[in-house]
Amino acid sequence: MTAAPVAGAPPAAGWPRRVIVGVGLAILSLGLVFWPPGFALLCAAIALGGLREFAQLCARKGNTLEVPVAVAAVTAYVVLTHFRLIHRYEGTLLATTLVAALATAMLSGTGGYVARSSSTLFGVLYLGKLTSYFVAIRAIPQIGTAATIEAIVLVALTDIFAMLVGKSMGRTPLSSISPRKTVEGALGGLAVAMLAGIAAALTPWMHALWWQGAVVGAITSFGAQAGDLVESALKRDASVKDAGTLIAGHGGVLDRFDSYLFGGLAFYFVLWLIGMIPHGLWVS
Repeated sequence: MTAAPVAGAPPAAGWPRRVIVGVGLAILSLGLVFWPPGFALLCAAIALGGLREFAQLCARKGNTLEVPVAVAAVTAYVVLTHFRLIHRYEGTLLATTLVAALATAMLSGTGGYVARSSSTLFGVLYLGKLTSYFVAIRAIPQIGTAATIEAIVLVALTDIFAMLVGKSMGRTPLSSISPRKTVEGALGGLAVAMLAGIAAALTPWMHALWWQGAVVGAITSFGAQAGDLVESALKRDASVKDAGTLIAGHGGVLDRFDSYLFGGLAFYFVLWLIGMIPHGLWVS
C-alpha cells in the first residue's frame, strides 16, 4: 500500500469502484462492531475467505492444504475466542489440528505428509489465530467497542496514507519483497497513525495518556505494514499479483485484509503492554 510513482503510468482504472467497495466494507465492519455476534461472524468470514486464498497460493507451489481440517480449526479459533474459552482450549485445538492434518494427509496416500500438515497448521495460525485478536479486542471489558473501532481506523489510516505519501513523494524502496512500497510511504502511514492514536487516547472512551496513544498508533501501524509485507511475500512466492478476485477493485480477501491480521495482533499486544488489558485475559 506504499506504491512509488511509476513514470508515464496512466491513471489507475476502476478507482471509483475501488473507493465505493472500500467505503462499503468499512461501513459494514464498523457497524457490526456494535453487535458482537455479528462482528465475530464477519471475522470468521474474513478468516475463511483468506484461508481459501491461502490454500490456492499453496497449491500453486504444489503444497496442498488439508482444507476441511483448516476450516474447522479456523472456525474454532473465532468461536472459542468469542466465548472467551480460547485460553483454556488453544493447546488442545492446535494439537488436534496437527494430528488431524497428519492423519488426513496420510490417508490420502499422495505423499508430502509433513509439508501438507505443516502448511495446514500455518494457515490456521495465520488466518485463525490472527483474525481472532479482533474478536478479543471487541470483548475487552468497558473499552471493547471503542478499542475495536480505533484498531480498524489505525490500520485503515496506515494503509491510506502509506499509499498516498508513497505515490506523491516515495523514492526509497522499502523492501525487495514489494519493490513498489517505499520508506517515505511507510513513515507517512506511521506518522498519521501516531497522531490518530494520540487523538483516540484523549477521548473519554479510551481513558489513556497521550504518549500511550502514540505508542499504540506506532506499534499498530508497524504491525499493519508488516502484515502487508508478509502477504506480499506469500504472493511473490506463488508468483501471483493478487491473492484472489473476490473483492471488486481490491483483489482478494488477503489483499484487502492483510494489514489487519498483524495490525490486530499488534494493537492487542500494545494495549496489554501498557496495562489496558487485564493480565490473564482469555487470549494467549
